[in-house]
Amino acid sequence: MDTTPILDQQNKPQHESSAYSLVKYLYAGHFLARWGARMWEFSVGLYMVTIWPDTLLFAAIYGAVESASIALFGSIIGQWVDRLTYVKVLQIWLVTQNFSFIVAGGAVVALLTFTSLNSTDISTFIFLVILTNIAGAVGVLSTLAGTILIEREWVVVLSEGHPPGFLTQMNSVIRRIDLSCKLLAPVITGFIISFVSLKASAIALAVWTTITIWVEYWLFMSVYNRIPALGESSLKRISRASPQDVEEIRHASEESKSLLPHEENTTSVTKSRRRKAIEWVSNLPCIGAWKVYLQQEIVLPGVALALLYFTVLSFGTLMIATLEWEGIPAYVTGIARGVSAAIGIAATVVYPIVEPRIGTLRTGIWSIWSQWTFLLLCVVSIWFTNKYLAASMLMGGVATSRLGLWMFDLAVIQQMQDLVPETERCIVGGVQNSLQSSMDLLAYVMGIIISKPEDFWKLNLLSCLAVTIAAVLYTYHLFRVRKHLFHFEKLRLLNRLFVIR
Repeated sequence: MDTTPILDQQNKPQHESSAYSLVKYLYAGHFLARWGARMWEFSVGLYMVTIWPDTLLFAAIYGAVESASIALFGSIIGQWVDRLTYVKVLQIWLVTQNFSFIVAGGAVVALLTFTSLNSTDISTFIFLVILTNIAGAVGVLSTLAGTILIEREWVVVLSEGHPPGFLTQMNSVIRRIDLSCKLLAPVITGFIISFVSLKASAIALAVWTTITIWVEYWLFMSVYNRIPALGESSLKRISRASPQDVEEIRHASEESKSLLPHEENTTSVTKSRRRKAIEWVSNLPCIGAWKVYLQQEIVLPGVALALLYFTVLSFGTLMIATLEWEGIPAYVTGIARGVSAAIGIAATVVYPIVEPRIGTLRTGIWSIWSQWTFLLLCVVSIWFTNKYLAASMLMGGVATSRLGLWMFDLAVIQQMQDLVPETERCIVGGVQNSLQSSMDLLAYVMGIIISKPEDFWKLNLLSCLAVTIAAVLYTYHLFRVRKHLFHFEKLRLLNRLFVIR
């Protein structure tokens, strides 16, 4: 493939403004897609706690279904993205995601309109709740496909031939867009819920997704059609014959030979069938993808990042539902979540400044331990009896910890982009998301087990424990790679300078 920088200002000055505008098209399409997802992510917890008040059970069940879908199918989605053309993935992603949110929004509107369904027509009530869960799960699976396509493939292809700092910058902008949606969508949705109604927010989501799907497709296709490297990369991926396909062909050949008339020993036939069964299991999409993932250098950073998803300290469904139960207004929660996202956006600005100076590995270690430090505020909040003060400390601890969280996220993603071979990038991305969702699922399972809002402090402590384990794991990885954690010789040199003075 031609490695000439796609956005090279010196070699192709006549295309400079056009090329950079195309990258802006990519950013704009990503913004529109993430906005709808973030609207739903913020609202669904409020919908569930309103449909069935005084319990986190419905919110936890929804979160568990959503996380389980990615945990079970995330690795398969990664392999699926790897085998289809970019255009086909784009079409399936956008249509499925937006249609799912329209269906989920319609089901929620029905539940909020006919509030007595749970007592007058329980079968219809259960059907609508199940429909909401399934539509939401399909929506997040399609969103995962889009995330792998844009963040793990297109961004890397567009950065080829550029200095490493260019990839760092693009990663930061992509994450900044996501966090900007996390900042603005909850604030606007919170105001719609507080000053209009929950039903109005669900209708707004359905209308938004209906309109934006066409704009998103046009923006992404404009980028694809006018940047040849993307088309070349797509064709290159499809032309690769996977080892599994070759193995299937070999087995088919062996089976066709076995149809010829000849005598076989019964024992050897049994062994052959047993061997084929074992090979068949090992070649299942999910098993094969995990085998690829576990062979990577970045396993420990990936596991550490995944452990951070075993948390309720994230302005997610359970935390939002708990704050609602505590009597915190929706617009206050929306603003707090917005502040949290603003600090996350600051992380995307700080990361490109820090990473070139101290390296990706050390940026990760400082980031994860800073997250752990700020989360201590959440632990301290448990012992405050004033619920507004406790809620403020909880939200403050979560918000400030986002600086370290998102810098660590960027550090791990960049290590994956740099160290994972091109042929395995989508597969590893799918498994990583599957692992993260497995941890997220465990958090929701804990929410189902500990479903009383007044027991939220237990989930708080478990979340902080997971961050501690993640930090220790990454610290061990850093020591294994660099053979040290601190530059003690520099500390000794500093000490000598002070002594001389």
